[in-house]
Amino acid sequence: MTEHSTLKVLIVDDHPLMRGGISGEVGAEPDMTVVGEASDGAEALALFRLHHPDITLMDIRMPGINGLDALASIRQEFPHARIIVLTTFVGDVQALRAFKLGAMGYLHKDMLRSELVKTIRLVHAGHRRIPPQIALEMAEHASDEFVTARELEVLSGVAKGNSNKIIASDLYISEHTVKNHVKSILAKLSANDRTHAVTIAVKRGFLEL
Repeated sequence: MTEHSTLKVLIVDDHPLMRGGISGEVGAEPDMTVVGEASDGAEALALFRLHHPDITLMDIRMPGINGLDALASIRQEFPHARIIVLTTFVGDVQALRAFKLGAMGYLHKDMLRSELVKTIRLVHAGHRRIPPQIALEMAEHASDEFVTARELEVLSGVAKGNSNKIIASDLYISEHTVKNHVKSILAKLSANDRTHAVTIAVKRGFLEL
């Protein structure tokens, strides 16, 4: 098979060891070639413009421009880009955001050795790839009310262990408003208390600690 007929793959991850491992997996396939490795979102966009890869493997958590923002930028400029998101999150929220931004695949990093090559081939063939566990969670929460941006700010304060008074001061709102937000958050997340709400939010990908 000639170089021009190989499937071109761009790897985006801020950890050199992870990039090296993925590159080894991809490079071991006779019909795949790693055309570039990026460590952040800005570099990913620059390398995409340079190489026009068939598949981009995109980590979510990176310094500077994160994976979801990079995904949005690439898809805006190259609407037909086929991007597979790599993540340590198992929550439905990050997955939903990724697919809304145009991701074609979503793969947990624990599954790379067993699923990476298969996922690349499926996405290249035009299929979407969602792990069953993620798909179930997305379906389970499909009718849930979304937590608003302000509620996320309040929840972030709760996660830091701050009192309503401190959260109110930080956000320039009243304590009464904070209490109302917390009440709404507990209802939307079906949480028993503040700690439970934070645990659910982290598990589903609303919050990063």
